[in-house]
Amino acid sequence: MSTSQRRWAKGSEPVALDHAEAVIVDQYTRLVRLAYLTLPSSLTRHRRVLVAHSLVQRALPGFGTRRTASRASKIPLPRAGDDAREPGTAEPDTERAASAPPGASWTGTSWMTARVLCAALTHERRPRGWPDRLPPPRELLPTLPVVWGLRLFPRAGGTEEIALAQLLSEVSAPSRAAFVLCRLDGLPRAEVAELLTAAGVSDAEKALETACHVEESVGEAAGALLRSQEFDACSVQTRPTDLLRRRRRFRLVWCAVGIAAISSVALATLSSSAQRDEPERPAGVRPAISADALLRTAPDAWADTSRVDFTAWPARGSRADDRALLTRALSTWTKPPRGTRVGAGRAATTEPPSPSTQLLYAGVVGKEAVVLFHDDSRVVRYGEPSSPAEPATLDFSRADDSDVTTAAALVAGREDGKVRYLTAPWIAEARTRDLLKPNAPGGPLDVSGEGLTAPVDVPSATGPCDSLPVLQLRSSVKIVEKHAFLVTDLGDLTPAHLSYTPLPGSGVPSRQPREATSSTALVSWARGACRLSELRGNGVRSVNQWDFAEQDLPENGGRAVWSCVRASTWRGPGDVTLQFRTSGESATAPAKVVGRARSTAACSRFGQHVVASTRWTAGSGHRYLLAAGSRDVTRISVTGDVDADKRGRTLAVRAPQDARATVRARLTDGEELAEVGAASPRAAGRPASTASTASQRARG
Repeated sequence: MSTSQRRWAKGSEPVALDHAEAVIVDQYTRLVRLAYLTLPSSLTRHRRVLVAHSLVQRALPGFGTRRTASRASKIPLPRAGDDAREPGTAEPDTERAASAPPGASWTGTSWMTARVLCAALTHERRPRGWPDRLPPPRELLPTLPVVWGLRLFPRAGGTEEIALAQLLSEVSAPSRAAFVLCRLDGLPRAEVAELLTAAGVSDAEKALETACHVEESVGEAAGALLRSQEFDACSVQTRPTDLLRRRRRFRLVWCAVGIAAISSVALATLSSSAQRDEPERPAGVRPAISADALLRTAPDAWADTSRVDFTAWPARGSRADDRALLTRALSTWTKPPRGTRVGAGRAATTEPPSPSTQLLYAGVVGKEAVVLFHDDSRVVRYGEPSSPAEPATLDFSRADDSDVTTAAALVAGREDGKVRYLTAPWIAEARTRDLLKPNAPGGPLDVSGEGLTAPVDVPSATGPCDSLPVLQLRSSVKIVEKHAFLVTDLGDLTPAHLSYTPLPGSGVPSRQPREATSSTALVSWARGACRLSELRGNGVRSVNQWDFAEQDLPENGGRAVWSCVRASTWRGPGDVTLQFRTSGESATAPAKVVGRARSTAACSRFGQHVVASTRWTAGSGHRYLLAAGSRDVTRISVTGDVDADKRGRTLAVRAPQDARATVRARLTDGEELAEVGAASPRAAGRPASTASTASQRARG
């Protein structure tokens, strides 16, 4: 925080109007990007684009709300002199600047940046007593720009941009603003702190610390990622709203004009007829949106778009045009009647449908009428039993930032220990295979013309692990050639994607996760597949098994492979399990667990280094402490009851059964690495010069 004494301006317009306008015109793209990234991620991308433009355009003195104006009056005056003028802006108000106090050293750009920040940070603020179910007051006020008939959203970026957007959505708005100002604008820490304080942030230092953690996670590429098209709200794509719906509304207007000329008797007759034709819905409940307002994607849109996710799914099913069924589903979603069975996955909200709700499927699955929806961040399943005496079901799961694999299938129905999936339109072939039989070929699976599969066995959650059925899907050549991948049911509507990262090779770049369909991947997965049941109901998006090291065992004991299994969730954090398997065991014997860490970046692209240890007994009865590290580990040391130090990525040393030991590794850049499971979750899997030194009891 800057320690210089600050003097605050008294006037309501510290910057001349023409100077403020010049700053906005010159810095418009930067200010809009800052507002777009600072606004809450709960807004849709279309709404965030419009709100960001609105906040910047209303940042001119005299255009803000009372709250913004009162807070903006505390922003320091722009400094006087020619050096206070940015390139491309108008001359500042010299008379006003000359009267500025000596402590005020802000430019016009800083003043306008603080106004935009203040408006973005307070956008979702609700007055005391304001109902939580209602949008904030600012959302209820009509503000420019207004776009009719089009949806606006920035162009989609790559996987790195998506990962950064997910990371930013998990931190506070002041932290996002601090990260953008530091990494994109290159402002010094003291100036960022002043901007945040002037914008009304009570703890600017905490926001800066969080921004630093985000910067450390992203790395040097942060600036380039922030400048990408994913976050450029001034370079947007446009898509039309429902054209058929607009045509129907236009015709209804002309019908209303004609009906106005008809006699009251005829009008009463038409009104009573309309009431008789009104579809059934739960008593006293009106859906948040009508069935006609549901978004529907064209059947062939998936083959001609760069965004291959749930938004590319067309509306399918024999009852996709059943307005009565859709209305009942939307009414139940809006306010579930008493007795409705409602289930929500981890971090999935049960809020009423939004205007951007999309219809994916409506048809009969088994003994139920099923409707599937998607609304930007969730997938929703409505199940209506054939018997009126049985209650309806409503299930929610997160699905934001899905892709070609995580949006490849949805659970359409469960019955008698089996599940039926609705596959994506880009899936050309579906097969089943058993992870515990890596050498057995996959079996054929029937898929109907609308994408509904035959019943598939579900992995047992409580019984013996003698089979682990998974779904093997192959994408159409219109998406990518020869692309097959595995997914498995973990209790949510979206099956989890399974991937594999092979052992590092010598003299080649580090390996990246790939599909778990090769023979090597299947053999590796067979040793840890039974632990997938531990992840059920945790909102898991994908599971990657990374074989990070192999080791020759002492006394000619064979070979051992060290693995890190990372389960990444839809909400961002992930859990890791470290496993140790030897060549002398059965090909399907569960690997030994040697470490765990919760809510960690270890074994991900933001935590690419890992070291682990375990105890192993040779055939002679001698006990050993074994340790291994990932690709960039150059030395492993053991302290405590056992003292050893060795260059390389593996270590084996004789150790008593009850010896206490702490294992540390050193990386190629000289940093120290704590053992996963021995350090705090924040430090696990990352270089840490101050890693935990507490000793651990050797695992037997």
